[in-house]
Amino acid sequence: MIIDSLQNAAKYYALHPNFKNAFDYVSQNDISKLEEGVFEITEGLKIIVIAGEGTTREESIKGFECHDKNIDIQISIQGPETFAWKPREKCVSPNGDYNDERDVRFFYDAPDMFFQLQENQFAILFPDDVHAAMIGEGLLKKVVFKVKI
Repeated sequence: MIIDSLQNAAKYYALHPNFKNAFDYVSQNDISKLEEGVFEITEGLKIIVIAGEGTTREESIKGFECHDKNIDIQISIQGPETFAWKPREKCVSPNGDYNDERDVRFFYDAPDMFFQLQENQFAILFPDDVHAAMIGEGLLKKVVFKVKI
């Protein structure tokens, strides 16, 4: 997992070819004005715009998840937004089978920690990062880039 602010995004371009494409998209568009939905940016890169009321830690971790085929770049637009996190290697209680179509697997495990993103900060969540999000009060808005591995 990586947590940083958008001003430092260039540090991570070398990690995956589509990281630069994702962060270029952010710098070239006013992401705060994007409508909710899923949009294909380029081959292997899509953006999901999410807005909704924040939820409690207890409610959020019902969706404690990770992905096998994608890396998430989650950017807070309106927050703050709190995330739950735990390394996949420490998760021992699966909540159902892996859903290949949605590229998601869930766990019953309790998080090891919580962290908070302020506006214009991001988290890069790799397949080994089990996470739950949208924890907070009031309206939260963010973009999630799905970067195909």
